[in-house]
Amino acid sequence: MPSELSVLCLLLLHTGAHGFGILPGKALDHLEITENAILNSTVQVCRALAHAEGTDFTFPPQPFTAEAVAFACNAPKSSKSFRQAIISIIFQNVRVDLRHAFNASFHFDEEMFVQGRRIITEGLQAVKASNKQENFEAAREKLGEILHPLQDFYSHSNWVELGNKLPNPNLIRSDTSIGNIADVSRATCRSCDGDDCRNNILEDIIEQRVLTSGYFSVVPLVSTKPRGKCSHGGAIDQTSKIEPTGGINKDTFDSNHGHLHTEAARVAIAATSELLEDVRGAAGDRPFLQMMGITKGSSKTLCFVIDTTKSMSDDIEAVRTVTSSIINSEVGTDNEPSLYILVPFNDPEFGPLIKTTDSRVFMNAINSLSATGGEDEEELSLSGLQLALSGGSSNSEIFLFTDAPAKDRHLRSTVIALIERTQTVVNFMITDSTVTNRRRRSGNIQQQHREISASDAQLYRDLAQASGGQAIEVTKSELPVATSIITESSSADMVTLLQAARSPGKADNFSFIVDETVTKLTVYITGRSISFTLISPTGESQQSSDATGSLITASQSVGNFKTLQLKNQVGQWEMRMMSTNPYTLKVMGQSPIDFLFDFLEAAQGLITGFDVLDTRPKAGVNGSLLVSVTGSDSATLTEVALIESAGSGEIKGVVLPQGSGNFLVQFERIPSVAFVVRVKGQNVSSTPRASVVFQRQSPINFRASNVTITADSNSILVPGTPFSVPFSVMTSGTGANFTIRATNSQRFDSTSPTSLFLESGNSTNGTVTLSAPLNTPSGTDVTLTIEAEAPGGADTNYIVLRFSVVNTVTDFTHPVCELLSLRSNCSENCSLSTWALSARVSDGAEGTGVDRVSLKQGNGTMNTNLAADNENVTLVSYSASCCSPDMELQVVDRVGNVGSCFYTLRENPPAAISLSTKVTQSLFLCLSVMVLGLHMLTEGGVQ
Repeated sequence: MPSELSVLCLLLLHTGAHGFGILPGKALDHLEITENAILNSTVQVCRALAHAEGTDFTFPPQPFTAEAVAFACNAPKSSKSFRQAIISIIFQNVRVDLRHAFNASFHFDEEMFVQGRRIITEGLQAVKASNKQENFEAAREKLGEILHPLQDFYSHSNWVELGNKLPNPNLIRSDTSIGNIADVSRATCRSCDGDDCRNNILEDIIEQRVLTSGYFSVVPLVSTKPRGKCSHGGAIDQTSKIEPTGGINKDTFDSNHGHLHTEAARVAIAATSELLEDVRGAAGDRPFLQMMGITKGSSKTLCFVIDTTKSMSDDIEAVRTVTSSIINSEVGTDNEPSLYILVPFNDPEFGPLIKTTDSRVFMNAINSLSATGGEDEEELSLSGLQLALSGGSSNSEIFLFTDAPAKDRHLRSTVIALIERTQTVVNFMITDSTVTNRRRRSGNIQQQHREISASDAQLYRDLAQASGGQAIEVTKSELPVATSIITESSSADMVTLLQAARSPGKADNFSFIVDETVTKLTVYITGRSISFTLISPTGESQQSSDATGSLITASQSVGNFKTLQLKNQVGQWEMRMMSTNPYTLKVMGQSPIDFLFDFLEAAQGLITGFDVLDTRPKAGVNGSLLVSVTGSDSATLTEVALIESAGSGEIKGVVLPQGSGNFLVQFERIPSVAFVVRVKGQNVSSTPRASVVFQRQSPINFRASNVTITADSNSILVPGTPFSVPFSVMTSGTGANFTIRATNSQRFDSTSPTSLFLESGNSTNGTVTLSAPLNTPSGTDVTLTIEAEAPGGADTNYIVLRFSVVNTVTDFTHPVCELLSLRSNCSENCSLSTWALSARVSDGAEGTGVDRVSLKQGNGTMNTNLAADNENVTLVSYSASCCSPDMELQVVDRVGNVGSCFYTLRENPPAAISLSTKVTQSLFLCLSVMVLGLHMLTEGGVQ
């Protein structure tokens, strides 16, 4: 059977241009290779952590799934975020074939070994730098991109033909030789003998262990293949028809060297595990798991965007109170947020963004806020929100506190673009303000009560509705009660069953299904003078004016906000809203079952298939979604529909199961108005019931567009160097002069056109140029949003791109250890005796310095301190019982180079061995390859 996510390859790539094959169960592909390595590496990390913490670890059943691995890691509530992380990495891996199909460097074709390694090593530096700054989404995106060429090396080169059984460790290091690379004028292949290409690599190439790879071109009669060079091979490779004919790729069993496909795939898995182990070593075990979406608590982000002007002192105190309550009650539990974000704003300043996984750091940041300034009425609230959306996690929730209008209304469409792209819910806590004025002559103090105007509040309501959040309007004295929504929504496993809004208000009926996995069923309503009738699955009803009914177990009203706790009852509920005032309605509960989805577009050109959209889908034409059910290995979808946000219209898609909880959903038309995504399905239950019917909905409102915008660029910025992002815009509507806006989350200096004239059906090009200051730290995450808006705002589209800032790295050597002393008084009774050592750890004269020393193996006590005469030297002392005769240090320098030092009391091996990171990884890989090889053989992945 195929692995959990390998089926996605069929969706994303119909024609495998020249990468590992795409038929699950018949050949291993990039997706299965990547997924297997990630799942196995994650298991190894969780096992090591359990061992270090003295707890038991149970291996999950094979084949591994995201849900099973998260459970084994004692983080079951991270299964959704873990699966989302794997999908993100895989998407970026597959995208290399779609966006760099004919760039030989990304595939190690045409003997581009130096260029291919540069892509991997520079990308690896970016991954490590991003992790160090806790920018895990940026790390995942770059990780997926560099895994593709790494894996292609083993299919496209002759590494396996040379008899190598282990990966080439020098592909992830810049300071070593890749190998003996064939000279450009040296012949490497002969023509195949008929269809048999097993022996087409020349004997002297094999005997002298010379590295070569195949040439590739899709253009007939046009080839840059030098005389005597090997071809990639395959039906679309035109160079394989030129002497020497045939090819050497091992992408599938049907390839010219398909007899070596299994061996190439196994080494590629080992190489992927090796790279992941290097990333793990640089980051540390916990940050590595966070990059993979696995945390000890929930996967929730607690994010506050707070107005810090003088009138907000009461609001800030309310935020302190609710934050303290959440941290005190949830730290160390399954509901502890995995990430904390704070963005203050006022005028003329906003930020900085404070992002941390440490609750104490977050609480200190909240406590340090002070309310000052704010002489005028407007503040930079949308700038603060934009920064939070750019720097936060996808599928998260933000709470914005203010009592003032937005001074930066021009960012409205940018904020909506980021909300859609990140699928983030935004709640606005809007309070009235009291302005204190001092009379000049008398010195008397006057207080002026000021409420935000209806038109200014409407902007916040519109943004809340777009995100599926709430615009809660209360007095400052009522705010502490209203903040109860923060405590509720910070709980893990919150899912949306229904989301609707009507503005202007009107009578309407809404239904939602509650399944037996849902607990803490809650209704949220915003609006003034709202009346409704609630009807349960048994037909029992309760009016909004009836305080004695049994369906509503608890209710609370404050300002324009009302919450209802409902009786847990399985089946279809109905809510009949009877108000003519504008309102929003949201029904949520806690459940492990949820869904992820992405919009897809058909790839153009020779490489057919689907790519994930970074923009809005096209309006009024067919479209597709990739939907994944999370939290259950037995759930299936029966219906996926696009529901009009402001009405009752819906478009149902054709659901095509792809296996393992993945579904391709095809729609004959994408709505031209705002819509949400609703799914219905069944979950096979272990109870006597045959199945459980469930319903879930995206809270985010999406929009389609007649404008198409595309952009692509290198994803690494170097400080002080101008960075260009070419883009193109096209409209299928009426030609006109379109407004162009380009904004970046770091406020880097940038230039771009402010308008472009578009002719219907024709692309128009532009360029955004960014410049990061020289002092920008490595690992800084930059989000660039490029928008194109039709005259009058009649239509708009955007593209959101993520880049990493990486300073030039010159230190490529790993830290080393020097044993200073080793003493022992071991006897036959090991429990009564001890041994100890001291060592000197350094990064060399040209190194960046030691950043971290940790105990990778050993049950003893380790202490470290800086050498008195050299701050780049760390002294290590270690002592342990003689019953634990082995220890291993892991040393990381400031740019992420990892070294290991192993010491032992055993007679064989020697008492002290200093190992480079590659040697220790080879030990890890032996286990990885054996485990994965067994898995593939038993599951039919390799035949």
